[in-house]
Amino acid sequence: MHSSDIFTKAESIRDVIRYIRLFKSATLVIHIDDSIIDSPIFASHIRDICFVKEAGLRVIIVPAARKRINQILDREEISWQILNGCRITKEEAMPLIKMAAFDVSNQIMTAFAAEKNTAVIGNWVRARGKGIQNGIDFGTAGEIDKIQVEAVSTVLESGFIPIFPCIGWSIAGKPYNISSIQLAAALSVKLKADKLFFLTQNTSITNKDFDIPPNTKISQEGNVLALNVDEIPEFLRMNEDKINALSDESVHNTSLKQSLSLLRLGLTACRAGVSRVHILNGSYNGTIPCELFSNFGSGTMIYEDNYGGIRNMTIEDIPDVLNVMRPFIEEGILLPRTEFDLSEQYNDYIIYELDGGIKACAALHVYNERQAEIAAVAVDKRCSHIGVGPKLVHYLIEKAQKLNISEVFVLTTRTADWFEQLGFEPVPIESLPEERQKKWKPERGSKALSLKL
Repeated sequence: MHSSDIFTKAESIRDVIRYIRLFKSATLVIHIDDSIIDSPIFASHIRDICFVKEAGLRVIIVPAARKRINQILDREEISWQILNGCRITKEEAMPLIKMAAFDVSNQIMTAFAAEKNTAVIGNWVRARGKGIQNGIDFGTAGEIDKIQVEAVSTVLESGFIPIFPCIGWSIAGKPYNISSIQLAAALSVKLKADKLFFLTQNTSITNKDFDIPPNTKISQEGNVLALNVDEIPEFLRMNEDKINALSDESVHNTSLKQSLSLLRLGLTACRAGVSRVHILNGSYNGTIPCELFSNFGSGTMIYEDNYGGIRNMTIEDIPDVLNVMRPFIEEGILLPRTEFDLSEQYNDYIIYELDGGIKACAALHVYNERQAEIAAVAVDKRCSHIGVGPKLVHYLIEKAQKLNISEVFVLTTRTADWFEQLGFEPVPIESLPEERQKKWKPERGSKALSLKL
């Protein structure tokens, strides 16, 4: 195996280990769409959830049961309708609704047992009836009144997986049908969960279906990787009217509307204290561990904390920075640098950090009161599609401006076009500071480009 292949694999393994450390003992609430439960890869998802639990995370499951409830009510010829996300039906339907909800939860509990993991179904939700609103009697539909957090925490500390059916009970013991999606969100807020997953069926947020705000992180396939809570209102503003106007209730259009609904719910959850919310397409086998233990996962993440950002390099960062540079040094794009070289100039460097991992670097070397060099721009190739490189360069340009530098320049052998797109223009080597001219080697043939500030 080629050394570069080993390095690439090692970096992926390092990422997994880093994420396991990062999320050890974290609380993860997973809402599972009932279409996933009926899919051929349901068993694979359950196995992945068990792997996640064995990695040290505390897992809570909230399954949807809408399809199962529909089937049972239709079989018994009991009428129902969905309004504002709530099922409206008569009191006689409640025993059947409860039976369907617990049937789905039992199916999940059995699947965990097959993987030698113990799950517990509980009645930890107190609810009250929605009653009559705007002249509409919501009947058996309920709202969450209280969640018994201490009881759930005890179950988690015992090493079990709590399963929440979409049923809540009043103080008097009367059952109500509650929204499983709303329950998952409320539960994640009450438990101060680190992550809330919505495992959906065929729901993906892509630039094919939605208008995307500028600077949004997009995968090479066009999937929206992450949205900050401050970006979501603009995303909704750009898309709500168009998506809600879709009259065709096809599976695809219903999925698009669900995406917007989940974004709104994720925004609310994050602002209420949930660290991150993830919208995942459960049609993909392996989407859960991929989302948890890799940089960009497989779905769309909503976040409020510092998921990724630029900061100054420290001495402790040097080994990771050298790992970022290594592929580019081997390709001859960057000049070789040693640990000693970086330790001598570490104050010149900035890095881009993603969930605690260093994924890019760049440096600003000041030569005189007028000129400075932007150098050592290197971005992990797995992050090359999210615009990290331009962010680093613009950051250093702003830093140079604050130092009253009037010109920044670069020397490059293969990335001249890229720098020209950022506004740099070719200049003769003789225009560079004399100290830098002495380091220039004709055999390398680096081109000089400059940007006036």
